[in-house]
Amino acid sequence: METEHQTEKKETIPFFPDHITTEFKVVIGILVIVVIIGLVGLLFPVGLQDPADPINTPEHVKPEWYFLSLYQLLKYIPKTTGAVAPVLLVLLVFIWPFLDRKDDSKKAIRSRLIVTIIGLVVIIALTVWGEVS
Repeated sequence: METEHQTEKKETIPFFPDHITTEFKVVIGILVIVVIIGLVGLLFPVGLQDPADPINTPEHVKPEWYFLSLYQLLKYIPKTTGAVAPVLLVLLVFIWPFLDRKDDSKKAIRSRLIVTIIGLVVIIALTVWGEVS
């Protein structure tokens, strides 16, 4: 007795030669694209610009927006403090859960919230100040 599953044949694509030729076409296509990009780079090279001068930094150079607060902070505090303080603050944030083992009261939650809001306002203010200046 044959069941329905035995009488039905699934339509499949044979691995060889159909799948192999399809993959070969993809590889050849990618190779052609790489060769074309390489030839464009060889035939139309980018010209050299002025050599870099480490002494003379242009005025318009600014870091990305997420580093502007640190950049602005470095303008007004000593260099070592400006480099070490953010690292220590990030380390403190990471180890804080291991240091704080007390139960949370409303007063503790409120004080943490106030410190967090003040920190965010300072970071946002320094970022905006760095962008404007």
